[in-house]
Amino acid sequence: MTATDTLPRWQSALPFWISFLLIPLIWFTAMAGGWWVLLVPLSTWWAFALLDRLTGLDLTNANPDTPDSVLHWYILLTKAWVPVQFLTLYGLIWHATHTDHLSSSAKIGLFFGMGVISGTIGINYSHELMHQKGRVERWLGDILLAMVLYSHFRSEHLLVHHRYVGTPRDPVTARYNEGFHRFYPRVLKQCLFSAMQAEREKLARKDRPWSDLSNPFWRYWALQGAMLVLAFVIGGLSGLALFLIQAGVAIWQLELVNYVEHYGLTRKHLGAGKYEHVQPRHSWNASQKASNWLLINLQRHSDHHYKPNRRFPLLQHHPEDAAPQLPYGYPVMTVAAMIPPLWRRIMNPRVRAWRRQYYPEVTDWTPYNKLQNPLPRA
Repeated sequence: MTATDTLPRWQSALPFWISFLLIPLIWFTAMAGGWWVLLVPLSTWWAFALLDRLTGLDLTNANPDTPDSVLHWYILLTKAWVPVQFLTLYGLIWHATHTDHLSSSAKIGLFFGMGVISGTIGINYSHELMHQKGRVERWLGDILLAMVLYSHFRSEHLLVHHRYVGTPRDPVTARYNEGFHRFYPRVLKQCLFSAMQAEREKLARKDRPWSDLSNPFWRYWALQGAMLVLAFVIGGLSGLALFLIQAGVAIWQLELVNYVEHYGLTRKHLGAGKYEHVQPRHSWNASQKASNWLLINLQRHSDHHYKPNRRFPLLQHHPEDAAPQLPYGYPVMTVAAMIPPLWRRIMNPRVRAWRRQYYPEVTDWTPYNKLQNPLPRA
């Protein structure tokens, strides 16, 4: 594991711009119609799984103290994606509702692919943006989340997930033996309510009511409402339906990744409701080079929890003795997560090995597997 003094300018950033190739690809499928509309999900899942095999692992680290002035092309990447996704989404709605060469099934397939893009890339980039200090970047992150009707993810992620990850109070931490198809409906409900309660408690500490205009939920609802209205104005009820399809697929993509990132990993309970500090060992990691290009190093998840405000090109690789490693990148692991018997066969032995490695003194893991409501009321 090595660290470079600085990052080269645009040359090192260029591979991370690979996500922009998905834009001409989805427009090609929109023009071609038919079975071509499957190209986007095939490229993000299967093509990148193959590319991971060809490109191998990236175990190098950039200097974590690299200033933002050197990261211009990396920062521009996430900012530039916002207008590109906006124009693509609403341009496709207009195209699909004003053409006669796309069948109903082709339109559904097209917006399934759009949802893969807005989930795999859009929500991921919003995640990078929401963690930054600047108001412009946080607003851009809010716009991306509004395009998939999941604005509360910002509150839930920043106020709940990072604080309670690896504990029963974090709805996003998938429990050992909890299949994705049980995890998914649970997390949809719990994340919304935990986000709302976290914002309510934040306002209460300032002696303000939940209805105070500083509550970000007012902004979330306004942005989401504007996105829905625009979809209806451009494409009528059909356009609104297509918008909802892509939003649903995007949310599903996000929660698949959330499921993979912390499955079965728990922080040790110290008593009196307290848990050990978050360590690199509390997140699954993948060092596959190509999928980390596509996902802007999201798979270096341990370091993200260690330094949440660290920009994506500076996220550090942690070796196997410090953080658990997935056998494959997210493109493969998210597909496996959809097949619970396969997932358990791959991951349960790894969770048990992780427990033996880091917590040999814990003999009863039952309390750590319990599902509790997040942020219980006092």
